[in-house]
Amino acid sequence: MADTPTFSGGSNVAMKLAPEEFGEAVVFYRDTLGLEVEFRSPGTAIVAFGPIRLWLDRVEGQRHAEIWLEVVTSDAEGAATVLKAAGVKRCDSVEPLPSGFRGFWIQNPAGLVHLVAEPDQND
Repeated sequence: MADTPTFSGGSNVAMKLAPEEFGEAVVFYRDTLGLEVEFRSPGTAIVAFGPIRLWLDRVEGQRHAEIWLEVVTSDAEGAATVLKAAGVKRCDSVEPLPSGFRGFWIQNPAGLVHLVAEPDQND
């Protein structure tokens, strides 16, 4: 029998923001709090938030801010099997992942989105 996959909290947190909130959030973290902000695209910025990378994502049609969390696993395929057996909802349609990415999207019981992924793929 294969090893059971392990899980741990990841260092990435995403804040999904309405377009009108995105610029204000960047100003808050960069100018008000003085944190380092790196733009990855016009609608994506990464805030150096201590040990966490806080991704600010501008999302068309977003009505209110949401927080998405990362769960790191030792084995994405095994994790998918374990989570499915536990009745955890997958929600892969929330956002496409890059081709070859070893991970997937789930929702916790409260409906919050989590990325379940093998480590070192977000750089």
